[in-house]
Amino acid sequence: MKQLILDLRPDRSPTLENFVPGSNAELLESLERLAAPHSEQTPAAHLYLWGDIGSGRSHLLRATAGRALAQGRPACFLKAEEITGNLPEDENALLAIDDVERLSPDAQIALFNAFNRSKAHAQSLLLSGSAAPRGLAPRLREDLRTRIGQSLIFEVRPLDDATRAAILNSLAARRGMRLAGEVSGFLLTHARRDPPGMAAALDALDAASLEYKRPITLPLLRQLMQQGLRI
Repeated sequence: MKQLILDLRPDRSPTLENFVPGSNAELLESLERLAAPHSEQTPAAHLYLWGDIGSGRSHLLRATAGRALAQGRPACFLKAEEITGNLPEDENALLAIDDVERLSPDAQIALFNAFNRSKAHAQSLLLSGSAAPRGLAPRLREDLRTRIGQSLIFEVRPLDDATRAAILNSLAARRGMRLAGEVSGFLLTHARRDPPGMAAALDALDAASLEYKRPITLPLLRQLMQQGLRI
């Protein structure tokens, strides 16, 4: 019996439109405003969002930076571990930095300095982390943690089951797949519940359906799992 391997490629390039909002509508509206040229922004120039792994934090940061660029605003997306020196000082730039709890000591200084010069350079900071600002201690220096805590703060709220079901069916329809209700229910109960995980599971099922020349049914899904499919 051969091992089935999930393909974890992103389903689509991240945009604000293809993020399923669930209970995060206010957060998306704030990100839209943050991406706009500085003259169109609300007074809050910085935003920090936090949530569990798989909640969509990276998607939202990449999407907001992309929206800013599309509107003619300088923007960049950086993972914490990619920061090895000073951050860009471009006028009116949006700097999106993911996983701030992973910042090295030097990168923490760079981000603190970016906060200090942001007003003079009309810059906005969009940051993400795995915990609310108070939960970032002791991983971050206190002066930086305090600055982050002064930003507009949102928790990326998890999706409810009805929304997850809608995402699963949408992802399946995009691939030309039809899922029986029992298959959808099984996946929602036993598979990864974040959108990238659901997309990966559907890719594996689609490939297996073509290989075995059988429609995707619950018996086929159970057979695949017995052969090593992990969902």
